Amino acid sequence: MGGKQDGDEAYGKPAKYDPSFRGPIRNRSCTDIICCVLFLLFILGYIVVGIVAWVYGDPRQVLYPRNSTGAYCGVGANKDKPYLLYFNIFSCILATNIIMVAENGLQCPTAQVCVSSCPEIAWTVEVNQLSQKVGEVFNTANRNFCLPGVPWDMPVIQSLQQELCPGFLLPSTPALGRCLPLLNSTLPELPGISSNTSISQGISGVLDSLNARDITVKIFEDVAQSWYWILVALGVALVLSLLFILLLRLVAGPLVLVLILGVLGVLAYGIYHCWEEYRVLRDRGASITQLGITSNLSAYRNVQETWLAALIVLAVLEAILLLTLIFLRQRIRIAIALLKEASKAVGQMMSTLFYPLVTFVLLLISIVYWAMTALYLATSGQPQYVFWAPNASLPSCEKVQMNASCDPTAQPVNSSCPGLRCVFQSYSSTGLVQRSLFNLQIYGVLGLFWTLNWVLALGQCVLAGAFASFYWAFHKPQDIPAFPLSSAFIRTLRYHTGSLAFGALILTLVQIARVILEYIDSKLRGAQNPVARCIMCCFKCCLWCLEKFIKFLNRNAYIMIAIYGKNFCVSAKNAFMLLMRNIVRVFVLDKVTDLLLLFGKLLVVGGVGVLSFFFFTGRIQGLGRDFENPSLNYYWLPIMISILGAYVIASGFFSVFGMCVDTLFLCFLEDLERNDGSLDRPYYMPKSLLKILGKKNEAFPEDKKKKK
Repeated sequence: MGGKQDGDEAYGKPAKYDPSFRGPIRNRSCTDIICCVLFLLFILGYIVVGIVAWVYGDPRQVLYPRNSTGAYCGVGANKDKPYLLYFNIFSCILATNIIMVAENGLQCPTAQVCVSSCPEIAWTVEVNQLSQKVGEVFNTANRNFCLPGVPWDMPVIQSLQQELCPGFLLPSTPALGRCLPLLNSTLPELPGISSNTSISQGISGVLDSLNARDITVKIFEDVAQSWYWILVALGVALVLSLLFILLLRLVAGPLVLVLILGVLGVLAYGIYHCWEEYRVLRDRGASITQLGITSNLSAYRNVQETWLAALIVLAVLEAILLLTLIFLRQRIRIAIALLKEASKAVGQMMSTLFYPLVTFVLLLISIVYWAMTALYLATSGQPQYVFWAPNASLPSCEKVQMNASCDPTAQPVNSSCPGLRCVFQSYSSTGLVQRSLFNLQIYGVLGLFWTLNWVLALGQCVLAGAFASFYWAFHKPQDIPAFPLSSAFIRTLRYHTGSLAFGALILTLVQIARVILEYIDSKLRGAQNPVARCIMCCFKCCLWCLEKFIKFLNRNAYIMIAIYGKNFCVSAKNAFMLLMRNIVRVFVLDKVTDLLLLFGKLLVVGGVGVLSFFFFTGRIQGLGRDFENPSLNYYWLPIMISILGAYVIASGFFSVFGMCVDTLFLCFLEDLERNDGSLDRPYYMPKSLLKILGKKNEAFPEDKKKKK
């Protein structure tokens, strides 16, 4: 009943005994040096791209609004004026001006000015005020929204013609740095502007869809009122995840049995339900021959053939599961014993449970760096200014070439064309950085995928090294090395950065290919060619399967790297051959582990979700004043945050446990092939596994004396 029982010579010879092997080897050398150098050079280039983006980019154009002259609101000279006011908000939202807005680089065809506060009341210029001076009408606290430098002695009618001052004001509220009218504001009667019902209703509908300030404020209020209870819920999720892992050594067997019986029960009920539906429809004579071919899929629920097919499928699944329990019960017992041993290993090295925090921080750094680099690259163009006038169709403006380039600081305003100004249009797409923008963005995306996959590979290899040192300790916990996690981390970074980069690069290329394929599919989605869509679907399916296989192969290769310190290709080959020699055990352990971890996630997430629901909805009575549920606008918000946080915590804990199971499983297979239980070649597996396999270690002389 050795290591060859599930294997075949076609998948390589079993591992040979090595008298010097005592777990993860210490005397190792650097692996995949070429890929290590390539990865470091790539990271250096990635840093250079970030520097170039930082030098040429200007993310303020995304963070801050611009006025008509291109100056930022809330920055520099406009530091005390953080909000942008549109003189004629109708020109930004009326359907007749959509094309004009697009042609002007998404700049509204109206004057825009930075203001310290948004208008609070509705106001419009009266007819009798048109002949007055600007200072007499606009030089008040709630009307001083004219462009800077407007002469106070200018007639009001002239300032309105040149759009130097607003003709009306609406009560507004700041949203994303811009003054948007309130929903309940009353539109004033404006000179020369029709205020019929259809336009007013259309504007109100647009503003209703855009104005999310009230909802945002309520969300922040709810988070501020319930953040400490959310932390309590996350603490409960952490405790539940930890208890579930630690209790597996006691209840792994009964729990797996209950889960398997539960699946059998669900399938049995499904068979019964399908039979009842089939029997009723058969008695009615409802057949697919009467239905014919239809595109209404719900109609197939009312024919007997549908339920008969479902009954056959469920019956086959039930039979397969029963046969698996009968003929593979020994493998299931081995899987349960390994789960118990994994729980014991995690209990001996509790620090491994918190290593996902390190991975999370590294992933966050990688994502933030890429996001900032992409933002700076996207804003690396130079601002362009063009001529613009509110009434460009006037005869006095025909000689002026609108949308021609101009200099806002040197170009004088042409007084013959009313309101002619040099305004900001967009950012240029020319220049060295702009011409290389697409290539740099591709470099950044490649850097994002490669660094993320490398960080994940680092975490897997480090955890594998720590858990392998646990398995290959003959006397536990005495022989477990001190600080196994930190030792594995230093060892992995020092010797195997190149191997991790190699595996991460292979996975990255497949993921990039999937992204490109998704992009092509989105562009061709409008095509109705069924052959092309079928081919595209096949390509996507093949790449998805390839990515899953590479992830599986990489994971086991990193385990072998952590133990033996060989390069990526050799480690991947050895791991694959070892697993293929024990393919049945691999299948059983994988499915049992997946079922158990799925149940654990459901237990943690469901428990936290139920507790959060009953608490935040006030359905738990008698907790006292200190434990009263907070008064919330949307009680579902903290519940969803608690559920999402519980899922993240459970996934982090169970990912460590899953890595522990995979590592111990490979070590177990190696142990079976290397050793035979003699004094010179004792098994390192626990006594529970020895008992299941019907094996035992020969007792050492001192152990025999102790027994006597």
